Amino acid sequence: MAGLATALDVLPKVELHCHIEGAMRPATVLELARANRIPLPTEDPTELYRYDSLDGFLDVFWLVQSTLCTRADWTRLAYEAVLDSAAHGVVHQECFFTPTRHLVAGQDLGDIVAGLDEGIAAAEEESRSSCLLIGDMDRAFGPAAGRDLVEELAGLRRAGAPGAERVVGVGMDSTELGIDSTTFLPGYDLARSAGFRLTGHQGENSSASDIAACLDVLGLQRIDHGVPVLDDVDLAARMADEQIPITVCPTSNVVIARYFDRLEDHFYPHMRAAGLLATVNTDDPALTDLNLGQEYAAVARAFEYTWDDMVQIALDGVEACWLPDSDKDALRLRIIEAGTTLRPDDDSNA
Repeated sequence: MAGLATALDVLPKVELHCHIEGAMRPATVLELARANRIPLPTEDPTELYRYDSLDGFLDVFWLVQSTLCTRADWTRLAYEAVLDSAAHGVVHQECFFTPTRHLVAGQDLGDIVAGLDEGIAAAEEESRSSCLLIGDMDRAFGPAAGRDLVEELAGLRRAGAPGAERVVGVGMDSTELGIDSTTFLPGYDLARSAGFRLTGHQGENSSASDIAACLDVLGLQRIDHGVPVLDDVDLAARMADEQIPITVCPTSNVVIARYFDRLEDHFYPHMRAAGLLATVNTDDPALTDLNLGQEYAAVARAFEYTWDDMVQIALDGVEACWLPDSDKDALRLRIIEAGTTLRPDDDSNA
Protein backbone atom coordinates (compact mmCIF):
# COMPACT_ATOMS: atom_id res chain seq x y z
CA MET A 1 0.00 0.00 0.00
CA ALA A 2 2.73 2.49 0.93
CA GLY A 3 4.45 2.07 -2.45
CA LEU A 4 1.62 3.53 -4.49
CA ALA A 5 0.81 6.24 -1.95
CA THR A 6 4.45 7.36 -1.87
CA ALA A 7 4.70 7.39 -5.66
CA LEU A 8 1.45 9.37 -5.95
CA ASP A 9 2.80 11.98 -3.56
CA VAL A 10 5.81 12.54 -5.83
CA LEU A 11 3.94 12.21 -9.15
CA PRO A 12 3.76 15.62 -10.91
CA LYS A 13 0.21 16.89 -10.56
CA VAL A 14 -1.96 19.88 -11.46
CA GLU A 15 -4.30 21.52 -8.91
CA LEU A 16 -7.22 23.49 -10.37
CA HIS A 17 -9.50 23.85 -7.36
CA CYS A 18 -7.68 25.29 -4.37
CA HIS A 19 -8.63 28.42 -2.42
CA ILE A 20 -5.37 30.04 -1.47
CA GLU A 21 -6.88 31.35 1.77
CA GLY A 22 -7.91 27.78 2.59
CA ALA A 23 -4.27 26.74 2.21
CA MET A 24 -3.10 28.92 5.12
CA ARG A 25 -0.99 27.03 7.63
CA PRO A 26 -2.68 26.82 11.05
CA ALA A 27 0.39 28.36 12.68
CA THR A 28 0.18 31.27 10.26
CA VAL A 29 -3.48 31.81 11.11
CA LEU A 30 -2.57 32.10 14.78
CA GLU A 31 0.42 34.38 14.16
CA LEU A 32 -1.47 36.74 11.85
CA ALA A 33 -4.43 36.85 14.21
CA ARG A 34 -2.15 37.91 17.04
CA ALA A 35 -0.28 40.46 14.92
CA ASN A 36 -3.49 41.97 13.53
CA ARG A 37 -5.45 41.72 16.79
CA ILE A 38 -8.09 39.45 15.29
CA PRO A 39 -9.88 37.56 18.06
CA LEU A 40 -10.16 33.81 17.58
CA PRO A 41 -12.59 31.60 19.49
CA THR A 42 -9.69 29.24 20.23
CA GLU A 43 -6.00 28.91 19.46
CA ASP A 44 -6.32 25.15 18.94
CA PRO A 45 -6.70 24.55 15.18
CA THR A 46 -8.35 21.20 15.83
CA GLU A 47 -11.10 23.11 17.62
CA LEU A 48 -11.07 26.12 15.29
CA TYR A 49 -11.64 24.02 12.18
CA ARG A 50 -14.94 22.48 13.26
CA TYR A 51 -18.04 22.66 11.06
CA ASP A 52 -21.05 20.49 10.30
CA SER A 53 -22.15 21.91 6.95
CA LEU A 54 -20.91 23.96 4.00
CA ASP A 55 -22.28 27.15 5.54
CA GLY A 56 -20.63 26.24 8.85
CA PHE A 57 -17.35 25.72 7.03
CA LEU A 58 -17.73 29.11 5.35
CA ASP A 59 -17.93 30.77 8.77
CA VAL A 60 -14.54 29.23 9.60
CA PHE A 61 -13.14 30.14 6.17
CA TRP A 62 -14.21 33.76 6.60
CA LEU A 63 -12.58 33.86 10.02
CA VAL A 64 -9.31 32.61 8.52
CA GLN A 65 -9.64 35.19 5.74
CA SER A 66 -10.03 37.96 8.29
CA THR A 67 -6.46 37.50 9.51
CA LEU A 68 -5.14 38.79 6.16
CA CYS A 69 -4.83 42.51 6.78
CA THR A 70 -1.71 43.74 4.94
CA ARG A 71 0.06 43.19 1.65
CA ALA A 72 2.77 41.33 3.55
CA ASP A 73 0.16 38.95 4.95
CA TRP A 74 -0.97 38.05 1.43
CA THR A 75 2.65 37.58 0.38
CA ARG A 76 3.32 35.19 3.24
CA LEU A 77 0.12 33.25 2.55
CA ALA A 78 0.94 32.76 -1.12
CA TYR A 79 4.60 31.87 -0.53
CA GLU A 80 3.77 29.19 2.03
CA ALA A 81 0.80 27.81 0.08
CA VAL A 82 2.77 27.28 -3.12
CA LEU A 83 5.72 25.71 -1.31
CA ASP A 84 3.43 23.41 0.66
CA SER A 85 1.68 22.17 -2.48
CA ALA A 86 4.94 21.75 -4.40
CA ALA A 87 6.21 19.53 -1.57
CA HIS A 88 3.51 17.03 -2.56
CA GLY A 89 4.04 16.96 -6.31
CA VAL A 90 2.00 19.95 -7.50
CA VAL A 91 3.83 21.37 -10.50
CA HIS A 92 1.13 23.79 -11.61
CA GLN A 93 -1.89 25.25 -9.85
CA GLU A 94 -4.57 27.79 -10.56
CA CYS A 95 -5.67 29.15 -7.18
CA PHE A 96 -8.78 31.08 -6.26
CA PHE A 97 -8.65 34.19 -4.12
CA THR A 98 -11.82 35.87 -2.87
CA PRO A 99 -11.08 39.46 -1.82
CA THR A 100 -14.47 41.19 -1.59
CA ARG A 101 -14.64 41.02 2.22
CA HIS A 102 -11.24 42.64 2.39
CA LEU A 103 -12.18 45.33 -0.11
CA VAL A 104 -15.29 46.19 1.89
CA ALA A 105 -13.04 46.47 4.96
CA GLY A 106 -10.85 49.01 3.15
CA GLN A 107 -8.02 46.97 1.67
CA ASP A 108 -6.72 47.83 -1.79
CA LEU A 109 -7.10 45.21 -4.53
CA GLY A 110 -3.84 46.26 -6.13
CA ASP A 111 -2.01 45.57 -2.87
CA ILE A 112 -3.70 42.16 -2.51
CA VAL A 113 -2.79 41.10 -6.04
CA ALA A 114 0.75 42.45 -5.77
CA GLY A 115 1.22 40.70 -2.44
CA LEU A 116 0.00 37.39 -3.79
CA ASP A 117 2.22 37.75 -6.85
CA GLU A 118 5.28 38.51 -4.75
CA GLY A 119 4.78 35.44 -2.58
CA ILE A 120 4.05 33.16 -5.53
CA ALA A 121 7.06 34.39 -7.48
CA ALA A 122 9.36 33.72 -4.52
CA ALA A 123 7.95 30.21 -4.09
CA GLU A 124 8.24 29.50 -7.81
CA GLU A 125 11.94 30.36 -7.60
CA GLU A 126 12.40 27.71 -4.91
CA SER A 127 10.33 24.96 -6.54
CA ARG A 128 9.76 23.54 -9.99
CA SER A 129 6.17 24.72 -9.91
CA SER A 130 3.98 27.49 -11.28
CA CYS A 131 0.86 29.22 -10.03
CA LEU A 132 -1.80 31.37 -11.68
CA LEU A 133 -4.69 33.15 -9.95
CA ILE A 134 -8.46 33.26 -10.37
CA GLY A 135 -10.33 36.17 -8.80
CA ASP A 136 -13.58 34.87 -7.34
CA MET A 137 -16.77 36.87 -6.95
CA ASP A 138 -18.26 36.19 -3.52
CA ARG A 139 -21.92 35.23 -3.90
CA ALA A 140 -22.60 36.42 -0.35
CA PHE A 141 -22.04 40.03 -1.46
CA GLY A 142 -24.27 39.87 -4.54
CA PRO A 143 -23.91 40.48 -8.28
CA ALA A 144 -23.13 44.21 -8.08
CA ALA A 145 -20.14 43.65 -5.83
CA GLY A 146 -19.08 40.84 -8.14
CA ARG A 147 -19.11 43.13 -11.13
CA ASP A 148 -17.20 45.78 -9.19
CA LEU A 149 -14.48 43.23 -8.42
CA VAL A 150 -14.15 42.26 -12.07
CA GLU A 151 -14.03 45.90 -13.08
CA GLU A 152 -11.17 46.49 -10.65
CA LEU A 153 -9.31 43.39 -11.87
CA ALA A 154 -9.71 44.52 -15.47
CA GLY A 155 -8.44 47.97 -14.51
CA LEU A 156 -5.35 46.48 -12.90
CA ARG A 157 -4.73 44.45 -16.04
CA ARG A 158 -5.08 47.49 -18.31
CA ALA A 159 -2.71 49.49 -16.11
CA GLY A 160 -0.11 46.71 -16.07
CA ALA A 161 -0.24 46.71 -12.27
CA PRO A 162 2.16 44.41 -10.38
CA GLY A 163 0.87 40.84 -10.45
CA ALA A 164 -2.16 41.61 -12.62
CA GLU A 165 -0.92 39.35 -15.44
CA ARG A 166 -0.99 36.40 -13.04
CA VAL A 167 -4.79 36.73 -12.63
CA VAL A 168 -5.96 34.76 -15.66
CA GLY A 169 -9.51 33.92 -14.69
CA VAL A 170 -12.68 34.99 -12.91
CA GLY A 171 -14.92 32.68 -10.89
CA MET A 172 -17.52 32.75 -8.13
CA ASP A 173 -17.75 30.92 -4.84
CA SER A 174 -19.37 30.97 -1.39
CA THR A 175 -22.81 29.56 -0.63
CA GLU A 176 -25.03 28.26 -3.44
CA LEU A 177 -28.15 27.90 -1.29
CA GLY A 178 -30.91 30.25 -2.40
CA ILE A 179 -28.64 31.95 -4.94
CA ASP A 180 -29.41 32.29 -8.65
CA SER A 181 -25.92 32.21 -10.13
CA THR A 182 -27.14 33.61 -13.45
CA THR A 183 -27.62 36.99 -11.74
CA PHE A 184 -23.82 37.27 -11.83
CA LEU A 185 -23.95 37.59 -15.63
CA PRO A 186 -22.90 41.28 -15.64
CA GLY A 187 -19.65 40.38 -13.90
CA TYR A 188 -19.00 37.49 -16.24
CA ASP A 189 -19.81 39.56 -19.32
CA LEU A 190 -17.28 42.15 -18.20
CA ALA A 191 -14.72 39.43 -17.46
CA ARG A 192 -15.25 37.92 -20.91
CA SER A 193 -14.77 41.28 -22.63
CA ALA A 194 -11.60 41.87 -20.61
CA GLY A 195 -10.11 38.56 -21.76
CA PHE A 196 -10.38 36.54 -18.54
CA ARG A 197 -11.08 32.82 -18.53
CA LEU A 198 -14.35 31.89 -16.82
CA THR A 199 -15.17 29.34 -14.16
CA GLY A 200 -17.55 29.06 -11.22
CA HIS A 201 -18.48 26.96 -8.21
CA GLN A 202 -21.69 25.09 -8.90
CA GLY A 203 -23.00 21.72 -7.83
CA GLU A 204 -21.53 21.59 -4.35
CA ASN A 205 -24.99 21.95 -2.87
CA SER A 206 -27.13 22.76 -5.91
CA SER A 207 -28.64 20.88 -8.84
CA ALA A 208 -27.63 19.74 -12.31
CA SER A 209 -29.98 22.36 -13.76
CA ASP A 210 -27.96 25.04 -11.98
CA ILE A 211 -24.80 23.69 -13.61
CA ALA A 212 -26.50 23.80 -17.02
CA ALA A 213 -27.51 27.41 -16.41
CA CYS A 214 -23.90 28.32 -15.67
CA LEU A 215 -22.92 26.96 -19.07
CA ASP A 216 -25.89 28.28 -21.04
CA VAL A 217 -26.31 31.71 -19.46
CA LEU A 218 -22.90 32.57 -18.02
CA GLY A 219 -20.79 30.80 -20.64
CA LEU A 220 -18.46 29.21 -18.12
CA GLN A 221 -15.47 27.28 -19.46
CA ARG A 222 -14.97 25.18 -16.32
CA ILE A 223 -17.24 24.02 -13.52
CA ASP A 224 -15.94 23.77 -9.95
CA HIS A 225 -17.39 20.82 -7.99
CA GLY A 226 -20.18 19.81 -10.41
CA VAL A 227 -21.14 16.83 -8.24
CA PRO A 228 -24.72 16.23 -9.51
CA VAL A 229 -23.88 16.52 -13.22
CA LEU A 230 -24.92 12.91 -13.88
CA ASP A 231 -28.49 13.70 -12.77
CA ASP A 232 -29.00 15.26 -16.21
CA VAL A 233 -28.11 12.77 -18.94
CA ASP A 234 -28.08 15.41 -21.68
CA LEU A 235 -25.89 17.76 -19.64
CA ALA A 236 -23.40 15.01 -18.84
CA ALA A 237 -23.25 13.96 -22.49
CA ARG A 238 -22.70 17.54 -23.58
CA MET A 239 -19.93 18.17 -21.07
CA ALA A 240 -18.25 14.90 -22.00
CA ASP A 241 -18.52 15.64 -25.72
CA GLU A 242 -17.15 19.18 -25.34
CA GLN A 243 -14.66 18.13 -22.63
CA ILE A 244 -15.72 20.96 -20.35
CA PRO A 245 -13.56 20.42 -17.26
CA ILE A 246 -15.02 19.74 -13.83
CA THR A 247 -12.69 20.41 -10.91
CA VAL A 248 -13.86 17.76 -8.45
CA CYS A 249 -12.84 17.79 -4.77
CA PRO A 250 -13.77 14.31 -3.52
CA THR A 251 -12.64 14.53 0.11
CA SER A 252 -14.05 18.04 0.47
CA ASN A 253 -17.43 16.80 -0.74
CA VAL A 254 -17.39 14.39 2.21
CA VAL A 255 -15.95 16.52 5.02
CA ILE A 256 -17.09 20.04 4.05
CA ALA A 257 -20.25 19.80 1.93
CA ARG A 258 -21.33 16.52 3.59
CA TYR A 259 -22.65 15.45 0.20
CA PHE A 260 -21.48 11.88 0.87
CA ASP A 261 -20.99 9.87 4.04
CA ARG A 262 -17.86 8.15 2.71
CA LEU A 263 -15.40 8.79 -0.08
CA GLU A 264 -16.33 5.39 -1.53
CA ASP A 265 -19.84 6.73 -2.17
CA HIS A 266 -18.64 9.61 -4.33
CA PHE A 267 -19.86 9.84 -7.92
CA TYR A 268 -16.33 10.50 -9.19
CA PRO A 269 -15.70 7.09 -10.83
CA HIS A 270 -19.09 7.31 -12.56
CA MET A 271 -18.21 10.78 -13.83
CA ARG A 272 -15.02 9.50 -15.40
CA ALA A 273 -16.77 6.41 -16.77
CA ALA A 274 -19.19 8.78 -18.51
CA GLY A 275 -16.27 10.42 -20.30
CA LEU A 276 -16.28 13.63 -18.27
CA LEU A 277 -13.03 15.57 -17.91
CA ALA A 278 -13.17 15.32 -14.11
CA THR A 279 -9.98 16.26 -12.28
CA VAL A 280 -8.95 15.63 -8.65
CA ASN A 281 -8.33 18.57 -6.31
CA THR A 282 -8.18 19.50 -2.61
CA ASP A 283 -10.37 22.64 -2.28
CA ASP A 284 -9.12 23.96 1.10
CA PRO A 285 -6.19 21.72 2.00
CA ALA A 286 -5.03 23.30 5.25
CA LEU A 287 -8.54 23.55 6.65
CA THR A 288 -9.12 19.85 5.97
CA ASP A 289 -5.61 18.63 6.89
CA LEU A 290 -5.02 17.46 3.32
CA ASN A 291 -2.61 17.75 0.41
CA LEU A 292 -2.94 16.66 -3.22
CA GLY A 293 -0.69 13.64 -2.74
CA GLN A 294 -2.99 12.39 0.01
CA GLU A 295 -6.04 13.13 -2.11
CA TYR A 296 -4.67 11.10 -5.03
CA ALA A 297 -3.90 8.19 -2.69
CA ALA A 298 -7.36 8.37 -1.10
CA VAL A 299 -9.04 8.39 -4.52
CA ALA A 300 -6.95 5.44 -5.71
CA ARG A 301 -7.83 3.48 -2.59
CA ALA A 302 -11.54 4.34 -2.59
CA PHE A 303 -12.13 3.50 -6.25
CA GLU A 304 -9.48 0.80 -6.72
CA TYR A 305 -7.63 2.82 -9.33
CA THR A 306 -4.28 1.61 -10.64
CA TRP A 307 -1.11 3.63 -11.16
CA ASP A 308 -1.98 4.09 -14.84
CA ASP A 309 -5.45 5.36 -13.86
CA MET A 310 -3.90 7.96 -11.58
CA VAL A 311 -1.32 9.03 -14.15
CA GLN A 312 -4.18 9.61 -16.59
CA ILE A 313 -6.00 11.73 -13.99
CA ALA A 314 -2.83 13.81 -13.63
CA LEU A 315 -2.68 14.22 -17.41
CA ASP A 316 -6.33 15.26 -17.45
CA GLY A 317 -5.40 18.03 -15.03
CA VAL A 318 -3.02 19.36 -17.67
CA GLU A 319 -5.75 19.17 -20.31
CA ALA A 320 -8.11 21.17 -18.08
CA CYS A 321 -5.68 23.92 -17.09
CA TRP A 322 -5.31 27.36 -18.68
CA LEU A 323 -1.62 27.29 -19.56
CA PRO A 324 -0.48 27.94 -23.14
CA ASP A 325 -0.26 24.82 -25.32
CA SER A 326 3.54 24.78 -25.25
CA ASP A 327 3.56 24.75 -21.46
CA LYS A 328 0.90 22.04 -21.43
CA ASP A 329 3.04 19.89 -23.73
CA ALA A 330 6.02 20.25 -21.39
CA LEU A 331 3.89 19.29 -18.38
CA ARG A 332 2.44 16.26 -20.16
CA LEU A 333 5.95 15.04 -20.97
CA ARG A 334 7.02 15.56 -17.37
CA ILE A 335 4.08 13.49 -16.10
CA ILE A 336 4.52 10.74 -18.69
CA GLU A 337 8.21 10.39 -17.86
CA ALA A 338 7.43 10.29 -14.14
CA GLY A 339 4.73 7.74 -14.83
CA THR A 340 7.45 5.43 -16.09
CA THR A 341 10.23 6.15 -13.60
CA LEU A 342 8.03 6.27 -10.48
CA ARG A 343 5.86 3.23 -11.22
CA PRO A 344 5.59 1.24 -7.98
CA ASP A 345 6.13 -2.52 -7.92
CA ASP A 346 2.56 -3.07 -6.73
CA ASP A 347 0.12 -0.49 -8.05
CA SER A 348 -3.10 -2.32 -7.29
CA ASN A 349 -4.08 -0.17 -4.31
CA ALA A 350 -2.92 2.83 -2.30
